[in-house]
Amino acid sequence: MPKQVDHADRRRRIAEAVCRLADERGLEGVTLRDVAACAQVSMGAVQRCFRTKEEMLVFALGHIGERISERVQARLVRCPAQSGATALGHAATEISLLQEEHRAEARVWLAFVAQAAVSEALARTLKANYAALQEAFARLISEVGEGADCAVPLDPQREARTLLALADGLTAHVLIGHLTPREAQDVLHAHLGGLWERPVRSPRTT
Repeated sequence: MPKQVDHADRRRRIAEAVCRLADERGLEGVTLRDVAACAQVSMGAVQRCFRTKEEMLVFALGHIGERISERVQARLVRCPAQSGATALGHAATEISLLQEEHRAEARVWLAFVAQAAVSEALARTLKANYAALQEAFARLISEVGEGADCAVPLDPQREARTLLALADGLTAHVLIGHLTPREAQDVLHAHLGGLWERPVRSPRTT
């Protein structure tokens, strides 16, 4: 009988190969031939999975986003009783890719972000990823904000956008050595702490 091919598994293997090569050479150094060799499949197998290099890169970017999202969900599931503020901190830390074991992933992620500036297909995928993360952050911020005693009610969407931009910026600053991972964590924690520590204005007296 002919050998059954697991196409989903093959596409994941190819995506992982793209990521390994992008980490070593940047996206400009990723070729179909080298991806095939790295994934230990034939050139024909790569071309049957993806019609173009851009289609392959879009899939690989989605694969990275899924991997990060799964890691965030796994961390939240491990501590179901944690507060909304703690859950938000864990999620933001995971997405910032500050740990040493995530350094390669950070390099690849930023390589895709740079390439998305000139690739509409990659930009669409990134925007969809960011939109999903923003909604997740906004939900957590809304939950915590309902019980926070703040002078001005939090705008969950605005705060989520700010946090997402901060996380991306910290990824870049750690990657180029401007900040250490510990310094970046301090910046992140200070920002998060500041969300819930805004003083309540005293009522005016007449």
